[in-house]
Amino acid sequence: MSVATSRIEDALAPAETLYQFDESPLLARQRQQESNARSYPRRIPLALKRAKGLYVEDVEGRRFIDCLAGAGTLALGHNHPVVIQAIQQVLSDELPLHTLDLTTPVKDQFVQDLFGLLPSELAREAKIQFCGPTGTDAVEAALKLVRTATGRSTVLSFQGAYHGMSQGALSLMGSLGPKKPLGALLGNGVQFLPFPYDYRCPFGLGGAQGVRANLHYLENLLSDPEAGVVLPAAVIVEVIQGEGGVIPADLDWLRGLRRITAQAGVALIVDEIQSGFGRTGKMFAFEHAGIIPDVVVMSKAIGGSLPLAVVVYRDWLDTWLPGAHAGTFRGNQMAMAAGSAVMRYLKDHDLAGHAAAMGERLCEHLRILQRDFPQLGDIRGRGLMLGVELVDPTGPLDSQGHPPVHRLLAPLVQRECLKRGLILEMGGRHGGVVRFLPPLVITAAEVDQVAEIFGRALAAAVAGV
Repeated sequence: MSVATSRIEDALAPAETLYQFDESPLLARQRQQESNARSYPRRIPLALKRAKGLYVEDVEGRRFIDCLAGAGTLALGHNHPVVIQAIQQVLSDELPLHTLDLTTPVKDQFVQDLFGLLPSELAREAKIQFCGPTGTDAVEAALKLVRTATGRSTVLSFQGAYHGMSQGALSLMGSLGPKKPLGALLGNGVQFLPFPYDYRCPFGLGGAQGVRANLHYLENLLSDPEAGVVLPAAVIVEVIQGEGGVIPADLDWLRGLRRITAQAGVALIVDEIQSGFGRTGKMFAFEHAGIIPDVVVMSKAIGGSLPLAVVVYRDWLDTWLPGAHAGTFRGNQMAMAAGSAVMRYLKDHDLAGHAAAMGERLCEHLRILQRDFPQLGDIRGRGLMLGVELVDPTGPLDSQGHPPVHRLLAPLVQRECLKRGLILEMGGRHGGVVRFLPPLVITAAEVDQVAEIFGRALAAAVAGV
């Protein structure tokens, strides 16, 4: 069956072998012994034992296409040969595995490889800070960096943003759910701004008109002496909001944001934790707009599947004192070796270009499905960072003429995909966006297979609502 000719009735035939998910002993023990904060196992009830490339296998011997890929961490998929070889080389050479922030040949090579991927204008004046092993710690370091350099404390973030789960990073989050139980975080230190969410424009406009209104609002906020907001140390932004629903910022808006922050003397922090290293069709997502940020926060794919996080920033910000930011596990040598291997492979094989082509191929499949399924409200993203906002076509239209989010459909689609051997994640307002984050090595045939499974799952979910 071709996705191009699928109909609801055809998508349910011929009969399929569907996985059923009774709770295994491993999952039962996990439920009993792990904290109530666990998240993914609630929606993806799998106990995994083996993985290779795009595929994972669970303890029951069932095989799945992994389009979650460690929330975008696995740029080359599971257990890629160049990653395994790099890790094994570190071990066979008896290199130190833990060095705090002491340098080694592995670390020096990692820095040179990373700086070699940066735009030359940034690389010429770049400084790097190795952080604790997670992206949220790199965000915390970036906050300390800009506040130290500017002497100002306020930070501007955006509605729909996600920058991590530690206290400072959580203060920058648009979603209210995780913050409600905690009370005050950074107090009045964070001001939220409207993000250029074109499909549901916060100004009710959309398109170029919505972009102009958004930039005018921001420029006025920073220049109006009666705006009620003190000049901030920084603005932090995701070029594509991931957890917020795979919402790409308009490129003209990004260029305007860079112009406004530069004129105001406000540092621009770009969070590339999920969007970096080829995922969006460029090595870094901000390159689509041709801008140079002051600070870039990186993690996930940078460690080649192992924990690693860094902050890269322009040298005018390098004013903090020795020891101003530290962390025991900032010297992960195996992660640096694996990260170097991944960066070289990305560059040598033009995986950014491949991601752009495969992302467009998947989008075309989704647009064809959209003809038959009005529940596919918006298909968006860049490269292989894609999302589909599921809507209720029978609901009342908003000011832009779009139907409301279908709050029940996305989890059903996710479940139906899993039953058919495809792992996807959700995000966005009310969890109404289905997200695609496959490894960048996905082939055209595998893209077609993902679309085929998604079409069948969507048909089953729509029929079951």
